[in-house]
Amino acid sequence: MQLGKIQLRWVSDGEFKLDGGAMFGVVPKTVWQKRYPCDERNYIRLALNTLLIETPDTKLIVDVGYGTRLTEKQLGLFQLVQPPTLTESLKAAGVAPEEIDYVLYSHLHHDHAAGGTYLDASGELRPTFPNAKHVMQRAEWEEAKAPNVRSAHAYWPENWGVIEAAGLIDPADGEKEIVPGIRVIPTGGHTRGHQAILIESEGQTAMHLGDLLPTHAHLNPLWVMAYDDYPMDSIAAKQRWITKAKAEGWWLTFYHDPEYLAAVWDKDNNLIQSVKAAEAMAIA
Repeated sequence: MQLGKIQLRWVSDGEFKLDGGAMFGVVPKTVWQKRYPCDERNYIRLALNTLLIETPDTKLIVDVGYGTRLTEKQLGLFQLVQPPTLTESLKAAGVAPEEIDYVLYSHLHHDHAAGGTYLDASGELRPTFPNAKHVMQRAEWEEAKAPNVRSAHAYWPENWGVIEAAGLIDPADGEKEIVPGIRVIPTGGHTRGHQAILIESEGQTAMHLGDLLPTHAHLNPLWVMAYDDYPMDSIAAKQRWITKAKAEGWWLTFYHDPEYLAAVWDKDNNLIQSVKAAEAMAIA
Protein backbone atom coordinates (compact mmCIF):
# COMPACT_ATOMS: atom_id res chain seq x y z
CA MET A 1 0.00 0.00 0.00
CA GLN A 2 1.31 3.43 -0.92
CA LEU A 3 0.49 6.26 1.50
CA GLY A 4 1.91 9.37 -0.10
CA LYS A 5 5.67 8.88 0.05
CA ILE A 6 5.47 5.99 2.51
CA GLN A 7 5.08 2.36 1.46
CA LEU A 8 3.45 -0.27 3.67
CA ARG A 9 4.03 -3.99 3.19
CA TRP A 10 2.97 -6.95 5.34
CA VAL A 11 5.48 -9.69 6.10
CA SER A 12 4.15 -12.82 7.76
CA ASP A 13 5.57 -14.77 10.69
CA GLY A 14 2.97 -17.50 10.25
CA GLU A 15 -0.27 -18.25 12.07
CA PHE A 16 -1.31 -19.52 15.50
CA LYS A 17 -4.51 -20.21 17.45
CA LEU A 18 -6.07 -18.97 20.67
CA ASP A 19 -9.36 -19.57 22.45
CA GLY A 20 -12.12 -17.54 20.82
CA GLY A 21 -13.79 -16.75 24.12
CA ALA A 22 -10.60 -15.15 25.42
CA MET A 23 -10.21 -13.13 22.22
CA PHE A 24 -13.71 -11.67 22.51
CA GLY A 25 -14.01 -11.30 26.28
CA VAL A 26 -17.56 -10.83 27.56
CA VAL A 27 -19.11 -10.98 24.07
CA PRO A 28 -21.25 -14.17 23.91
CA LYS A 29 -20.03 -16.90 21.59
CA THR A 30 -23.39 -16.94 19.81
CA VAL A 31 -22.66 -13.34 18.79
CA TRP A 32 -18.92 -13.32 17.98
CA GLN A 33 -19.05 -16.64 16.13
CA LYS A 34 -21.19 -15.00 13.45
CA ARG A 35 -18.27 -12.67 12.73
CA TYR A 36 -15.35 -15.01 13.37
CA PRO A 37 -15.57 -18.83 12.96
CA CYS A 38 -13.97 -21.22 15.44
CA ASP A 39 -13.10 -24.90 15.38
CA GLU A 40 -14.67 -27.66 17.47
CA ARG A 41 -12.44 -26.77 20.43
CA ASN A 42 -13.40 -23.08 20.32
CA TYR A 43 -10.02 -22.03 18.87
CA ILE A 44 -9.75 -19.33 16.20
CA ARG A 45 -7.06 -18.72 13.59
CA LEU A 46 -4.85 -15.72 14.20
CA ALA A 47 -2.15 -14.27 11.98
CA LEU A 48 1.18 -12.66 12.77
CA ASN A 49 1.15 -9.81 10.25
CA THR A 50 4.27 -7.72 10.82
CA LEU A 51 4.00 -4.30 9.19
CA LEU A 52 7.01 -3.19 7.15
CA ILE A 53 7.10 0.60 6.73
CA GLU A 54 9.45 2.17 4.19
CA THR A 55 9.90 5.93 4.09
CA PRO A 56 12.26 7.59 1.57
CA ASP A 57 15.10 7.27 4.12
CA THR A 58 14.14 4.64 6.71
CA LYS A 59 12.88 1.09 7.15
CA LEU A 60 10.74 0.29 10.21
CA ILE A 61 8.78 -2.77 11.27
CA VAL A 62 5.89 -2.98 13.71
CA ASP A 63 5.66 -6.06 16.00
CA VAL A 64 7.81 -9.08 15.19
CA GLY A 65 5.85 -12.28 15.83
CA TYR A 66 7.09 -15.42 17.56
CA GLY A 67 10.21 -15.94 15.49
CA THR A 68 12.00 -19.29 15.57
CA ARG A 69 12.77 -19.91 19.26
CA LEU A 70 9.64 -21.59 20.60
CA THR A 71 10.07 -24.91 22.38
CA GLU A 72 8.11 -27.97 21.31
CA LYS A 73 5.78 -27.40 24.26
CA GLN A 74 5.20 -23.77 23.25
CA LEU A 75 4.67 -24.72 19.61
CA GLY A 76 1.93 -27.09 20.70
CA LEU A 77 0.40 -24.65 23.15
CA PHE A 78 0.10 -21.81 20.62
CA GLN A 79 -0.33 -24.12 17.60
CA LEU A 80 2.14 -22.01 15.68
CA VAL A 81 2.26 -22.81 11.96
CA GLN A 82 5.36 -21.82 9.99
CA PRO A 83 6.72 -21.28 7.37
CA PRO A 84 6.86 -18.52 6.65
CA THR A 85 8.93 -17.03 9.42
CA LEU A 86 9.41 -13.27 9.61
CA THR A 87 12.99 -13.44 8.36
CA GLU A 88 11.91 -15.65 5.44
CA SER A 89 9.15 -13.18 4.57
CA LEU A 90 11.57 -10.25 4.76
CA LYS A 91 13.99 -12.07 2.47
CA ALA A 92 11.18 -12.66 -0.02
CA ALA A 93 10.44 -8.92 0.16
CA GLY A 94 14.08 -8.15 -0.61
CA VAL A 95 14.87 -6.77 2.85
CA ALA A 96 17.64 -8.03 5.16
CA PRO A 97 17.18 -7.81 8.95
CA GLU A 98 20.31 -5.65 9.09
CA GLU A 99 18.55 -3.00 6.97
CA ILE A 100 15.82 -2.34 9.57
CA ASP A 101 16.36 1.00 11.32
CA TYR A 102 13.54 0.80 13.89
CA VAL A 103 11.47 -1.94 15.49
CA LEU A 104 8.26 -0.47 16.92
CA TYR A 105 6.39 -2.58 19.46
CA SER A 106 2.72 -1.98 20.20
CA HIS A 107 3.61 -3.85 23.41
CA LEU A 108 6.00 -6.58 24.55
CA HIS A 109 3.79 -9.65 24.91
CA HIS A 110 5.45 -12.76 23.52
CA ASP A 111 3.42 -12.95 20.29
CA HIS A 112 4.56 -9.42 19.41
CA ALA A 113 8.15 -9.50 20.68
CA ALA A 114 9.66 -13.01 20.64
CA GLY A 115 10.82 -12.59 17.03
CA GLY A 116 13.19 -9.83 18.13
CA THR A 117 15.83 -12.45 19.02
CA TYR A 118 17.01 -15.74 17.55
CA LEU A 119 19.42 -18.59 18.34
CA ASP A 120 22.53 -18.65 16.18
CA ALA A 121 24.28 -21.81 15.01
CA SER A 122 26.07 -22.14 18.35
CA GLY A 123 22.85 -21.77 20.32
CA GLU A 124 23.56 -18.19 21.47
CA LEU A 125 20.76 -15.62 21.59
CA ARG A 126 21.24 -12.75 19.13
CA PRO A 127 19.21 -9.65 18.16
CA THR A 128 17.31 -10.36 14.95
CA PHE A 129 17.62 -6.70 13.95
CA PRO A 130 21.12 -5.75 15.13
CA ASN A 131 21.15 -2.22 13.69
CA ALA A 132 17.65 -1.16 14.77
CA LYS A 133 16.48 0.97 17.66
CA HIS A 134 13.75 -0.94 19.50
CA VAL A 135 10.97 1.43 20.54
CA MET A 136 8.22 0.83 23.06
CA GLN A 137 6.59 3.07 25.67
CA ARG A 138 8.69 3.47 28.80
CA ALA A 139 5.69 2.31 30.85
CA GLU A 140 5.66 -0.90 28.79
CA TRP A 141 9.40 -1.39 29.22
CA GLU A 142 9.10 -0.96 32.98
CA GLU A 143 6.20 -3.42 33.11
CA ALA A 144 8.12 -5.99 31.07
CA LYS A 145 11.14 -5.69 33.36
CA ALA A 146 9.03 -5.97 36.53
CA PRO A 147 5.68 -7.55 35.64
CA ASN A 148 2.86 -8.04 38.10
CA VAL A 149 1.33 -11.38 39.00
CA ARG A 150 -1.21 -11.16 36.15
CA SER A 151 1.18 -10.09 33.41
CA ALA A 152 4.30 -12.12 34.25
CA HIS A 153 3.40 -15.04 31.95
CA ALA A 154 3.21 -12.75 28.92
CA TYR A 155 6.65 -11.13 29.26
CA TRP A 156 9.66 -13.31 28.44
CA PRO A 157 13.06 -11.75 29.34
CA GLU A 158 14.79 -13.74 26.59
CA ASN A 159 12.85 -11.63 24.08
CA TRP A 160 14.89 -8.51 24.86
CA GLY A 161 17.82 -9.33 27.14
CA VAL A 162 20.43 -9.39 24.38
CA ILE A 163 18.78 -6.41 22.70
CA GLU A 164 19.16 -4.42 25.90
CA ALA A 165 22.76 -5.60 26.31
CA ALA A 166 23.51 -4.35 22.78
CA GLY A 167 22.21 -0.88 23.70
CA LEU A 168 19.33 -1.03 21.24
CA ILE A 169 16.39 -0.36 23.58
CA ASP A 170 14.99 3.17 23.06
CA PRO A 171 11.83 3.72 25.15
CA ALA A 172 9.45 6.56 24.28
CA ASP A 173 8.04 8.82 26.97
CA GLY A 174 4.55 9.42 25.61
CA GLU A 175 3.71 10.51 22.08
CA LYS A 176 6.80 10.78 19.89
CA GLU A 177 7.68 11.25 16.23
CA ILE A 178 10.11 8.47 15.33
CA VAL A 179 10.85 9.69 11.80
CA PRO A 180 8.89 12.19 9.70
CA GLY A 181 5.39 10.80 9.20
CA ILE A 182 5.65 8.01 11.81
CA ARG A 183 4.48 8.59 15.39
CA VAL A 184 3.94 6.37 18.41
CA ILE A 185 0.97 7.26 20.62
CA PRO A 186 0.32 5.73 24.07
CA THR A 187 -3.13 4.17 24.41
CA GLY A 188 -2.96 1.86 27.44
CA GLY A 189 -5.75 -0.67 27.69
CA HIS A 190 -4.37 -4.00 26.58
CA THR A 191 -1.33 -3.29 28.73
CA ARG A 192 -0.43 -0.23 30.78
CA GLY A 193 2.13 0.84 28.19
CA HIS A 194 0.39 -0.27 24.99
CA GLN A 195 0.91 2.14 22.07
CA ALA A 196 -0.48 2.77 18.60
CA ILE A 197 1.52 3.71 15.51
CA LEU A 198 0.24 6.55 13.32
CA ILE A 199 1.47 6.79 9.73
CA GLU A 200 0.84 10.01 7.76
CA SER A 201 2.05 11.21 4.36
CA GLU A 202 0.66 13.71 1.86
CA GLY A 203 -2.82 13.76 3.40
CA GLN A 204 -3.13 9.97 3.73
CA THR A 205 -3.21 8.19 7.07
CA ALA A 206 -3.04 4.67 8.49
CA MET A 207 -3.14 3.57 12.12
CA HIS A 208 -1.90 0.38 13.72
CA LEU A 209 -3.84 -0.16 16.96
CA GLY A 210 -2.05 -3.36 17.94
CA ASP A 211 -4.10 -5.52 20.27
CA LEU A 212 -6.80 -2.89 20.74
CA LEU A 213 -7.93 -3.87 17.23
CA PRO A 214 -6.44 -7.32 16.61
CA THR A 215 -8.93 -8.23 13.86
CA HIS A 216 -11.62 -6.52 11.81
CA ALA A 217 -14.23 -8.29 14.00
CA HIS A 218 -13.12 -6.16 16.97
CA LEU A 219 -14.24 -2.87 15.39
CA ASN A 220 -16.98 -2.40 18.00
CA PRO A 221 -15.33 -0.44 20.84
CA LEU A 222 -17.03 -2.70 23.41
CA TRP A 223 -15.55 -5.87 21.92
CA VAL A 224 -12.33 -6.14 23.90
CA MET A 225 -10.26 -9.18 24.78
CA ALA A 226 -10.22 -10.99 28.09
CA TYR A 227 -6.44 -10.57 27.82
CA ASP A 228 -6.76 -6.78 28.28
CA ASP A 229 -5.34 -5.67 31.63
CA TYR A 230 -7.33 -2.41 31.60
CA PRO A 231 -10.47 -3.05 29.51
CA MET A 232 -12.15 0.29 30.25
CA ASP A 233 -9.04 2.06 28.95
CA SER A 234 -9.19 -0.16 25.85
CA ILE A 235 -12.79 0.89 25.24
CA ALA A 236 -11.99 4.59 25.68
CA ALA A 237 -8.99 4.42 23.33
CA LYS A 238 -10.95 2.50 20.71
CA GLN A 239 -13.81 4.98 20.88
CA ARG A 240 -11.41 7.86 20.38
CA TRP A 241 -9.25 6.51 17.59
CA ILE A 242 -11.70 4.37 15.62
CA THR A 243 -14.23 7.22 15.60
CA LYS A 244 -11.54 9.57 14.28
CA ALA A 245 -10.38 7.03 11.70
CA LYS A 246 -13.93 6.61 10.37
CA ALA A 247 -14.56 10.35 10.26
CA GLU A 248 -11.32 11.10 8.40
CA GLY A 249 -11.08 8.05 6.14
CA TRP A 250 -7.99 6.49 7.71
CA TRP A 251 -6.77 2.98 7.04
CA LEU A 252 -6.77 0.68 10.08
CA THR A 253 -4.29 -2.20 10.04
CA PHE A 254 -4.59 -5.62 11.70
CA TYR A 255 -1.78 -7.66 13.22
CA HIS A 256 -3.76 -10.80 14.05
CA ASP A 257 -6.37 -10.98 11.29
CA PRO A 258 -5.81 -13.88 8.83
CA GLU A 259 -8.34 -12.42 6.37
CA TYR A 260 -7.84 -8.65 6.32
CA LEU A 261 -4.56 -6.73 6.49
CA ALA A 262 -6.12 -3.26 6.46
CA ALA A 263 -9.48 -1.60 5.91
CA VAL A 264 -11.36 1.72 5.81
CA TRP A 265 -14.85 2.19 7.24
CA ASP A 266 -17.20 5.17 7.05
CA LYS A 267 -19.08 6.69 10.00
CA ASP A 268 -22.00 4.29 9.40
CA ASN A 269 -19.74 1.21 9.70
CA ASN A 270 -19.78 0.52 5.97
CA LEU A 271 -16.60 -1.13 4.69
CA ILE A 272 -15.24 1.24 2.03
CA GLN A 273 -11.86 -0.26 1.11
CA SER A 274 -9.85 -3.25 2.23
CA VAL A 275 -6.64 -5.16 1.64
CA LYS A 276 -7.31 -8.89 1.95
CA ALA A 277 -4.50 -11.27 2.84
CA ALA A 278 -5.38 -13.77 0.11
CA GLU A 279 -5.39 -11.07 -2.56
CA ALA A 280 -2.09 -9.65 -1.35
CA MET A 281 -0.45 -13.10 -1.41
CA ALA A 282 -1.82 -13.73 -4.90
CA ILE A 283 -0.25 -10.46 -6.09
CA ALA A 284 3.05 -11.35 -4.39
